[in-house]
Amino acid sequence: MASNKILVIDDSRVIRARVKEMLPPGNFEILEARDGVEGIKLISQESLSLIMLDFLLPKLSGWEVFQQIQQNNTWQKIPLVLMSGRKEEVIEKIQEPFEYFEFVSKPFEQKELIAAIKSAMYKAKLPRKSVTSNTTVIQAPLEDTNTSELEILTEKVTKMQAEINQLKKQMTQLVSWLHQRAS
Repeated sequence: MASNKILVIDDSRVIRARVKEMLPPGNFEILEARDGVEGIKLISQESLSLIMLDFLLPKLSGWEVFQQIQQNNTWQKIPLVLMSGRKEEVIEKIQEPFEYFEFVSKPFEQKELIAAIKSAMYKAKLPRKSVTSNTTVIQAPLEDTNTSELEILTEKVTKMQAEINQLKKQMTQLVSWLHQRAS
């Protein structure tokens, strides 16, 4: 039985097989999940040494899986490599620099994959700050803050964050269009 388990969460059988082929032979077992729901199930059941997570998944997106990992103190200690062919979609949700995980663009070569895994293992050992998402959490004692005011503020922050994400998306599309026009 392998002492190290690597979970590859990707809806593409080709990517899962490619990752398996690229990893050097060693004392580890590759577990596979085809979607975010299977991935979360395996994360909760297995003792993992590494998670490789596609950002665009069926049933439960890679973003949602990422959020669940970040909210669990045990899971966030597992080295994480986020994979996507569309980095701009990742950056819309998670700001660079990626502090606690590594990112690798698809398609990737073996050298890039190994470097990303090494970096993820290093980053997973770093001490954590309180919140790792792009949404600010306002925490105040309930006796000092009117609950309805807090709900209104939270709703406003959520709306503003959605607007910011939409503007980032539009900016990315505009820059892409400008690059195409310049070519």
